[in-house]
Amino acid sequence: MIAADQLEDAIQHNVIAALAEDLGTGDITAQLIPESEMAHARIITRETMIMAGRPWVDALFRRLDASVQIHWKVTEGQLVQANETLFELYGSARSLLSGERAALNFVQTLSAVATQVHWLVGQLAGTQTQLLDTRKTIPGLRVAQKYAVAIGGGKNHRLGLFDAFLIKENHIMACGGIAGAIETARQLAPGKPVEVEVETFDELDQALAAGADIVMLDNFSLPDMAAAVQKVAGRCKLEASGNVSAETLRPIAETGVDFVSMGALTKDVKAIDLSMRLITP
Repeated sequence: MIAADQLEDAIQHNVIAALAEDLGTGDITAQLIPESEMAHARIITRETMIMAGRPWVDALFRRLDASVQIHWKVTEGQLVQANETLFELYGSARSLLSGERAALNFVQTLSAVATQVHWLVGQLAGTQTQLLDTRKTIPGLRVAQKYAVAIGGGKNHRLGLFDAFLIKENHIMACGGIAGAIETARQLAPGKPVEVEVETFDELDQALAAGADIVMLDNFSLPDMAAAVQKVAGRCKLEASGNVSAETLRPIAETGVDFVSMGALTKDVKAIDLSMRLITP
């Protein structure tokens, strides 16, 4: 789960970077407009979507021009139909146009993640399985995308390499085996969750014997997943991973695994189509 201070730090970092890369030494096109010119703009969506990214828009305009007024027409996490208004802006025409692309980039990207997650979570209705994200995120937008996953109804896996152990094949080889890797993990950070990725039932048995908190079943077949659920019998949590798609998600959940992780939630993102138009008085 993303802590409030982590989220705020990420928002400020993202906004500063977005404005710096877009404005550079200044918006020369906006300077065509008289400095005193005021404007009213409306931002609409061309697609049905789950709204995500409002904190980034608010922070961006506060930093760019605190006098800009933002009137939100939807709430974060709301299902919005195509052609509905998301928010309206009032203020300096220069400021509205200079902040337009950076603000819309955040909304179109984060809403795309939330919308996809919302649809996929719906495929899991009636099962006990939760949908997890991964670390396969857009560079610089890790926290933002994981925030959007949560807005869409998914669950966050570890935020980075610092908040949980995920012991994979190369770690196991370097540590001399699963038992040794788990034992060392417990000594290094007793309070951190320990997850082990396994590729065979023999490795699953080793992970269980060593007391793993979570076992990731890497590219197990559906029958093998179901067999693993029976074998584990609640002694640890089970996560399915590897080549998961919208088509295979429901069958995987029906095997009884606790989690399914999908890198596609954050790395295969098709931005929502948004539009900003100035409104004449």
